[in-house]
Amino acid sequence: MRPSEKRPWPKRPSEPTRRIGGKKGTKRSVLVDGRGIPLSIVVSGANRHDVRLLVPTLDRLVVRRPAVRHHLCADKGYTGQPAWSAMLQRRYRPHVPQRGATPSRRRHPQGRARRWVVERTLSWLNRFRKLLVRFEKLRVSHVALLELACALIVFRQTIVIHG
Repeated sequence: MRPSEKRPWPKRPSEPTRRIGGKKGTKRSVLVDGRGIPLSIVVSGANRHDVRLLVPTLDRLVVRRPAVRHHLCADKGYTGQPAWSAMLQRRYRPHVPQRGATPSRRRHPQGRARRWVVERTLSWLNRFRKLLVRFEKLRVSHVALLELACALIVFRQTIVIHG
């Protein structure tokens, strides 16, 4: 038989197309301070939900915190009792908007949303071309490159260059 004479695969309209594998890629969960300096970073597969990365991200701090309560601003993906209790156990004061709730007016006119600080830090990480697209097969290699990039970000944000 010639290739043009081959019959195509029979179609079965009653069966849906079966998915092969899950979502591809890497998810980075980052905890930053008010200026955007990374304090903790966790890497996982892109098929995991953000709430599952909350506890490892909060536990992998690289600096010792004072005993006072700190504010933790998170997006709507971190709603729910398990995330709320994890934040309270680690002495954070959570600021998480609830799903489906209309945004309330701010109590203080100077109060502003701080999600852009995390987005800016993720943008700084993406400026390292080696991290923009992940080519490393081993997780430890990718984490090492991310930690090196975070160290460079901390160095650039804390040093004052005169001249």
